[in-house]
Amino acid sequence: MLVDSHCHLDYNDFEEDFEDILSRARENGVTAMLNAGNNIGELDKQLELSEKYPFIYTAVGVHPHNAAEYENIKAEDFIKETMHKKVVGIGECGLDYFYDYAPKEMQIKIFREQIIAAQETGLPLIIHTRDADDDTIALLSEMYEKKPFTGEIHCFSSSKKLADFALSIGFYISASGILTFNKSQDIREIFADLPLDRLLVETDAPFLAPIPLRGRRNEPAFVKYTAERLAQIKEISFDELAQITSDNFYRLFRKASDKGRYKYHE
Repeated sequence: MLVDSHCHLDYNDFEEDFEDILSRARENGVTAMLNAGNNIGELDKQLELSEKYPFIYTAVGVHPHNAAEYENIKAEDFIKETMHKKVVGIGECGLDYFYDYAPKEMQIKIFREQIIAAQETGLPLIIHTRDADDDTIALLSEMYEKKPFTGEIHCFSSSKKLADFALSIGFYISASGILTFNKSQDIREIFADLPLDRLLVETDAPFLAPIPLRGRRNEPAFVKYTAERLAQIKEISFDELAQITSDNFYRLFRKASDKGRYKYHE
């Protein structure tokens, strides 16, 4: 049993062989998937999948790359969309100073609105942060002091400082295919010290396919390679790691029902 806690199944990359992708996921023990949001304007595409397949959940969000497109968006706009039964999280959202596709001030503004939405709904926040650890910590700390909220650092590739802060406010930390890359020893060392009850695994498909499939289109079935590597790092069996990370997913995303597991055809 595995949960791909973060992927983008509504992307065009999957149009031609979607049912085959689901079959391969099932064959590799993947029982549920969270389709994260990058663009609230395309939420309908995400919900089409979640309504058709009981094991696909949805999160609503605006990625920092798209922040400039939503200058006037408010927390209420996200909150309204969380009324749908399959919307189980807010995001992905956050700060990305590596690509800097949107002005930093705009990224912070839109990130803040999504934090407020998480505070008001109780749904977990799914955070993307790249080359922005200090500002991410500062904003999360400021907002958490006003009203606590839950969440995760998705596709973790940041500093121990950010990992320690995330743990201090009860956040979870998700491992992606980056964990398997040859140059990711520093990331593996951070994960070696993380508590088991705060770990998630993901693909971020169609991006970041893990070794031994790096360079290919990623898909939910490939989460097993990240899980295998993480199990080695934590010195536990694959089955135990799969069970722990799946349990963690449902503990964090409380609105997600495990009734969808195994029901690949209805």
